[in-house]
Amino acid sequence: MKRALQGFLFFFFMVSMGQAAAERIKDLSSVAGVRSNHLVGYGLVVGLDGTGDQTNQAPFTTQSFLSMLKQFGITVPEGQRLQLKNVAAVAVHAEIPAFAKPGQTIDITVSSIANAASLRGGTLLLTPLKGLDDNVYAIAQGNLVVGGFGAEGLDGSKITVNVPSVGRIPNGAMVERSVANNFASGQPIVLNLHRADFTTSKRVADSINELLGPDVARPMDATSVMVDAPVNPAHRVNYLSLLENIEVDPGEEAARVVINSRTGTIVVGQHVRVEPVAVTHGSLTVTISENVQVNQPGAFSEGQTVVLPDSDVAADQEAKPMFKFDAGASLDDIVRAVNQVGAAPGDLMAILEALKQVGALKAEIMVI
Repeated sequence: MKRALQGFLFFFFMVSMGQAAAERIKDLSSVAGVRSNHLVGYGLVVGLDGTGDQTNQAPFTTQSFLSMLKQFGITVPEGQRLQLKNVAAVAVHAEIPAFAKPGQTIDITVSSIANAASLRGGTLLLTPLKGLDDNVYAIAQGNLVVGGFGAEGLDGSKITVNVPSVGRIPNGAMVERSVANNFASGQPIVLNLHRADFTTSKRVADSINELLGPDVARPMDATSVMVDAPVNPAHRVNYLSLLENIEVDPGEEAARVVINSRTGTIVVGQHVRVEPVAVTHGSLTVTISENVQVNQPGAFSEGQTVVLPDSDVAADQEAKPMFKFDAGASLDDIVRAVNQVGAAPGDLMAILEALKQVGALKAEIMVI
């Protein structure tokens, strides 16, 4: 295996050859209509240590600050220029979970939208968070937690660690309005699989029917399973608690090879097969070294000293044996053959792509 690494960061994951272990329905699917929703808002962060927006380049920061002062009855004389080094305009976003009720709190993320150098030590002022329907669902305010920091010298040199222009406020927003959903509508429950698969969809329906009776669950397509459910909301909660803990053997994944060309990571699925084929893969290395030789004439001769170039050109072609795949070669056979020939990640990618082009690789290649 050390030979295959050849100094590269090379991960070759082997998926278990046995049948997939049983999983709970709650891990395989989600309930249609029961989901979180995104919120966004615009606000001001104050109390910065001179790292706020440069207001001459971000006029909307000054405009927002003046609008806030007017709400408190403070009017700034016209024509007076403000230098707000301790204020930054920010975008605030959050995710409100399903069934969140007024009074509960959620985490928020605060990001600078102008040229503030850092939000460290700042405080977010009262900021409404809206959904796509333009309704306010939460109100955010609090002290920021910033993981990054920066330092700058008088000569202009500076260093930055992580991202100081983004921070978080745990429990920084309070929910003011619940998001409507159709869970208590009395309609059948629809389970949406995280990964579309006809086999898994059928097995989910069969497992529910085996426990609750025939025709209770019906697969709609490769993603959705419709399940009859009680009308009473309290009964629906108990019913869904029973459903989501049913264990199902999911369908096995299709034969697939996933290649990450940036990191050299290659993942080969368990159902990948190779038809009879012979493969050889080698590399040619050409080395050119330039030297000089000095031709010095004798002491009493009339010759001149001459510098002559001396080039050394060498070609080295690495000899690698040819290896053969038998009919229906499995994942173990592929790994064993590749390790024997000592292929690096880049070489292995080329081999797999060539096998696919010749029609010997019975799998889908995905490059990410």
